[in-house]
Amino acid sequence: MSKPPRLVITAVLAGSSQSQAARDYGVSQGWVSRLMARYAHEGEAAVQASSRRPNHCPGQLDASVVALIVRLRQELVAAGHDAGADTI
Repeated sequence: MSKPPRLVITAVLAGSSQSQAARDYGVSQGWVSRLMARYAHEGEAAVQASSRRPNHCPGQLDASVVALIVRLRQELVAAGHDAGADTI
């Protein structure tokens, strides 16, 4: 992003069209459109940086499975065996 979103929002609210604001600030018209929709929905929170972290991770193991793996690995190491993935 070449310009802060607040400048683009201010320009559009001051009367510039979204297309003109996109040209003036060197951003895509689609980005300006999405920004303005987010601003209409969220208000000032739309200009703050937000996390891109997903809300969930479908490939993440259940905590009980992780605990079992850790316990097995500790038992194998204590017995003097290899505690790698193939052994577990």
